[in-house]
Amino acid sequence: MTEIRNHSALLVIDMQKDFVDEESPVRTKGGKDIVPNVIKAVEVARKRGILIVWVVREHDPLGRDVELFRRHHYTVGKVGPSCIGSKGAELVDGLIIREGDYKLVKTRFSAFFSTHLHSVLQGAGINSLVITGVQTPNCIRQTVFDAVALDYQHVTVLVDATAAATPDIHLANVFDMKNIGVATPTLQEWSESKA
Repeated sequence: MTEIRNHSALLVIDMQKDFVDEESPVRTKGGKDIVPNVIKAVEVARKRGILIVWVVREHDPLGRDVELFRRHHYTVGKVGPSCIGSKGAELVDGLIIREGDYKLVKTRFSAFFSTHLHSVLQGAGINSLVITGVQTPNCIRQTVFDAVALDYQHVTVLVDATAAATPDIHLANVFDMKNIGVATPTLQEWSESKA
């Protein structure tokens, strides 16, 4: 089981202020509730020596690299969601990138789409992924499906360290991911496991 740990990475996806804070127009309603569990998952990963990958969105201030359906949030003189250098692009309080962690910037739902994540993980000998963050039907699901398509041996979604706009949406997406072989333990189950 130690061998699995040594070849694992924890992906912390979009745990940024714009996606969690109450006043943000693009927040995930369930995001704030999972912050303590994401913090705990990071602590467990650090104790186990698991690589932590901070997957964040950082967009051009004019929204030129944003999906078409979100571009209305970006106009001259207005700071859009998760713009490079903005307060909203920062990680939520309690989450800190440390030396040895890896920060990956993405501009689409999947952490693998048009990024170098797969080559970084391959170079580090990673074949198992543990996923936390927001939001389940978008960035979590897309990243998970890409990981499965790329033949990662073990893909795990921590069900109480991921969230969507509603519990029903979250559980429906977890159900779909479970049906393609993704493990879906709680944080406690994962924390107590040997893998």
